[in-house]
Amino acid sequence: MNVGELLKLDHGHVWHPYSAVGAGPVYPVISARGVRLTLADGRQLIDGMASWWCAIHGYNHPALNRAIEDQLENMAHVMFGGLTHPPAVELTRRLVELTPRPLEKVFFADSGSVAVEVAMKMAIQYWQARGQSRTRFLTVRNGYHGDTFGAMSVCDPVTGMHGLFQGSLASQLFAPAPTPAFDESCSDEDIAELAKLLERHRDELAAVILEPVVQGAGGMRFYSPDYLRRLRTLCDEQGVLLILDEIATGFGRTGRLFACEHAGISPDILCLGKALTGGYLTLAATLTTREISETIANHPPGVFMHGPTFMANPLACAVANASIDLLLEGNWQQNVARMEKGLENGLAPCQELKGVIEVRILGAIGVVELERPVDMAEIQPALVEQGVWVRPFGRLVYLMPPFIMTDDELQHLCRAVVQVIGEHA
Repeated sequence: MNVGELLKLDHGHVWHPYSAVGAGPVYPVISARGVRLTLADGRQLIDGMASWWCAIHGYNHPALNRAIEDQLENMAHVMFGGLTHPPAVELTRRLVELTPRPLEKVFFADSGSVAVEVAMKMAIQYWQARGQSRTRFLTVRNGYHGDTFGAMSVCDPVTGMHGLFQGSLASQLFAPAPTPAFDESCSDEDIAELAKLLERHRDELAAVILEPVVQGAGGMRFYSPDYLRRLRTLCDEQGVLLILDEIATGFGRTGRLFACEHAGISPDILCLGKALTGGYLTLAATLTTREISETIANHPPGVFMHGPTFMANPLACAVANASIDLLLEGNWQQNVARMEKGLENGLAPCQELKGVIEVRILGAIGVVELERPVDMAEIQPALVEQGVWVRPFGRLVYLMPPFIMTDDELQHLCRAVVQVIGEHA
């Protein structure tokens, strides 16, 4: 199929995320290696997005390719109901070892959104098993947890992208977004409204859910780990579960293996996804404590009521194990610290540009917040012309590069962002 025919079919029939059929330009990718995407016309783009934050080792990595190939010789898939297999058991062991105690039970799912659905259902079923009807959730503004119905209900109902569906979603409780910056402490006043809501509604709350330290697609905001520590204490005092959504932040992105480590706390339920497989296959995991899992198991119906068809897919589990090996065997902490410094230096000129509100960096995350929403029809092609792939949204031009990006590639990426913002924002 030639490029013209491919694009014609795409524009006529393919529905891309957050877009109308046939809307806006799309760029055919024919191969990817390292941090570069090769387009059908021969151009190469340095990928600043790690394919929506998951391809932390870049593309076409020989160790990850080999893991897929080796597993494919045995089986591509087998149902997980009543059966098990080595890649899933090994991945379970690793996740239990890597995540904070006392998380020790692992439920595999298909995607990040489904991991959040699983976490919410798990919390509700836990309280039902204890004879309590707790079905609501408390969260903070500017959060984002996915596009399925339960996940949408705990996304920001005003600034989020799901306002169209508010009449169909469960009614949840929202506290103000955390205001202390990452390097600031959290005062009583900073968390007072959340504390009031938690105390007032404790008997109907299944859990508090939020993204630790970094709010992702809801605004790419960084907040104080001290806020998270205080929240953990409040949940314990009020007897409410804490769910942390580490789908975007897990596996080193913030400079710690998991963002909750900045606060030195552990949730009751933890959601993982995105970088879990190094960007090769869709897989997510929801981890919880023995107390929660045994409470559910010891009361009717005696089982957790969820079961994805492709749960613990062997190919996905095998490549996830290989991805974790790559991460732990490499100098990922030094690497992320190197990228943090490169992003700080590379994006610093944006501070002087007209229309820029703030530049903020944490780990391998760089964010340029603008006064006005970007014009995607204008800014996306301009970035491509500069040889980079960056996908802004709203008022944010942000970078989440693969961890293997070299200093020269990172400089090129940042220079392109600075130039395009200066010319178009």
